[in-house]
Parts: sequence; C-alpha cells; structure tokens
Amino acid sequence: MKFVVSSSVLLKQLSAINGVVSTNPIVPILENFLLTLDGNSLTVTASDLQTVMITEIEVESSEKGAIAIPAKLLLDTLRGLPEQPITLQVNAETFGTEIISDNGRYKLSGENPIDFPKTPAVNRGQSVDFSSSALGSAISNTLFATSTDDLRPAMTGVFVQMGAESATFVATDGHRLVRYRRTDIKSDIDTSMIIQRKALNLLKSCLPSEDVPVKAEFTSSNAFFSFGNIRMICRLIDERFPDYENAIPTNNPNTLTINRMEILSSLRRISIYSNRTTHQVRMKMALNDLVISAEDLDYSNEANERLMCEYNGDDMEIGFNAKFLIEVLGNLSSKTVTFELSAPNRAGLIIPVDQEENEDILMLVMPVMLNTYV
Repeated sequence: MKFVVSSSVLLKQLSAINGVVSTNPIVPILENFLLTLDGNSLTVTASDLQTVMITEIEVESSEKGAIAIPAKLLLDTLRGLPEQPITLQVNAETFGTEIISDNGRYKLSGENPIDFPKTPAVNRGQSVDFSSSALGSAISNTLFATSTDDLRPAMTGVFVQMGAESATFVATDGHRLVRYRRTDIKSDIDTSMIIQRKALNLLKSCLPSEDVPVKAEFTSSNAFFSFGNIRMICRLIDERFPDYENAIPTNNPNTLTINRMEILSSLRRISIYSNRTTHQVRMKMALNDLVISAEDLDYSNEANERLMCEYNGDDMEIGFNAKFLIEVLGNLSSKTVTFELSAPNRAGLIIPVDQEENEDILMLVMPVMLNTYV
C-alpha cells in the first residue's frame, strides 16, 4: 500500500477528526487512525466507540489497502513538516509504515486494521437537510447548558424535537434550561432524540466557516451527519428527557428590559464579591431601576451597582447564581434582553429582544433563596 498526498491537506483533514480520539481508550486500537486506500481515494476513520468521524482525501495512488496508524505520532510528524508532497508506504505483512518527505524518512509501527471497530451502517433512517449555520447556532445556544453529571445521563446531551413546522433543541442541567427553536429546520415525520454533548462539540468544531448544506439521518440508536468530505456517526442517549415544557413558567407579569452587555459586565464585577459557595447575587427591581448586589459574610465583602432599565411590574427582589446568569447572557448575541419574572421563588426567563428571523430563543434560570449560604 502506497500513496502520495500533500502534507498540509492531510494535516488539515486529520485535525478535523482528531477530537474523537481518546488519550486512554478502553480499546488500545482506538488510539489510531484507520486509513483505508482505494485508488486515489483515502478514507480516514477515528472512533471512541460512541462517536465515529470519517474524512475522505484525494491522493495519488492506484493501490488498495488499510492500516491503523497511531494518531498522535502521525499528527505530530505532520505538524513539524513544511508544505510538501509526502509519500506514505505500508508493509502489508508487518504493518510497518514509512513516511517519506523531501529530506527525511520516518518509520513507525502500524497495527492490523481488522482490529479497528466496524463503522455503523446507515439503515435508511429519517433524513433532514439544513444549513451548517443553522446547526452551528443550535449547538452554540444549547451546549453550554448541558449537565456534566453522569448520574443523570439524559441531561448530558441536547434533546432534539423535529416536526413539520420547526425543530426544537433543549438543554438543561437542573439549574438552567435553554429552549432553542428554528423554523428553517423541518421534518416530514415527528421525531425526538438526545444527542451526546461530546458529539455535538466535535460537530461544532469541524463545521466550516462558510455556509454549506448538512445532511442528517437518524435511526433509533444513531445519528449520522455529513457535509463536504466529513461524516460523523454518534450513538444517541437512550434515556427519557425531563418534561421541560412544564418547567417553563407561563404567567410572568414582571418584565425587565436592559442592555445585555451592561448587565453582563455588572454581574461579572459584582460576582467577585459574592459568596464563594453559592455565588449568589441579588437583583432588586423597581420602576426603571435595577440594583445588583452581592455579599460574602464570611469575609465581610460587599458590592452593589445601580443600572438603568425598563421595568414594568411590582417591586421585587430575587436571587440568582451569578455563574449561571453570566454564562447564559454570555452565550447570547442579542444587544438587548428581557427578563420575565413572576415571584422570587420561581424561575426567571431571559429572552433576546432582537432575534434572527428563523429562531426563537428562551433561556430559564432557577433562583436561589436569598440570605442562604451552604
């Protein structure tokens, strides 16, 4: 097996799928890339058993063959090479591999490609087409709110509901919830699934900067994404997602509208003085007036700021975890946001005022009890 390829082209494609390779995998073969050559087409596969990423590269060759090559060693070698054609040749009996550049030869030990896990096949599942920008926005607006608690596996992914009129993406960790809906992603068949956080992170990182079409296919156990010369297959989370609709309060008579960056900057300053365990900040609202404050009784630290806003409703004071508020506001792009509130012990909704035509974003943050410290 032998082929010639541009070092920079190979490096770019391998880097796009390298995120799926684990440093200490359960199966040692997964530390490798699987290279499969068929004439002038080279297919490279990376897997962690839960997620598989595949890229195709055009090379100069007329041979066939396969080899599993250590991912880190190959990538480190390519990173150190200047742009040039390189030749990669493999001994089919010993799996010894040699990389030949203009002024060097690099020998490494490959492994038997038969030991590499088989890639799940697409079994004519449901198919949906949409743009990479729409998918990227959906991931960016929800992924940060997923849980890292493996004891609640349903919350460690993003719940996706698809229907004839829109697609809804939901993420929650029990303290905050994001519901992101797009009317330009539609499906002929109503369906729902939970997609793993790691898979979505990998998908987001390899989406191109330019807007390209993405094809997604879903079966009962896997999701398949393909765009350009990259394919990704990920195992779905087989759990029941919480009934998020009932968690969203519907009667919220108190509304506060404010510049997003002003309140975000204020929260970042005030949170420095909050309790190190609860990260609690107070929001005291009256007519067109907002006071944000925090105190840490253990160290006698205290801070407050007054901000101009548009507030309609009864005077009220509510506490939030500053970390959650900062992260929610930091992931929005809207210039202005509206807080919809009902009572100090009920969740608050944060809604961007200026949203794109095809999107509907709602973010929920649970309050914390005032004057309580763990």
